[in-house]
Amino acid sequence: MQYTNLLGVLTHVTNLISILILTYGIVRSFIKLVQSEFAKFTHKEKFIARQQIRAYLGSYILLSLEFLIAADIIGTIQHPSWQEILLLVGIVIIRTFIAFFLEKEMKNASLDD
Repeated sequence: MQYTNLLGVLTHVTNLISILILTYGIVRSFIKLVQSEFAKFTHKEKFIARQQIRAYLGSYILLSLEFLIAADIIGTIQHPSWQEILLLVGIVIIRTFIAFFLEKEMKNASLDD
């Protein structure tokens, strides 16, 4: 019984960490965006700054997704049923798909610099 409670707490903590990481990345990216928009940059420099901010935010989104996947794995360990395992597989596939294309976009943005 304590094992199940511990896994439940660990799942919630891991989800909370994911939310904190994402929130931190959003706030920092927004601050960088506001600073770059009010800076005396040329149009091209502002475009480059936005691309860098997108990559910066993307890295936090990817890290947050990794924590969400970890929380889902812990949750599946807590309730190991075929339905939970299939749900986990679906979630991992979707999040991996999102992470793949987000990372690809980030690399393309950095190559454009």
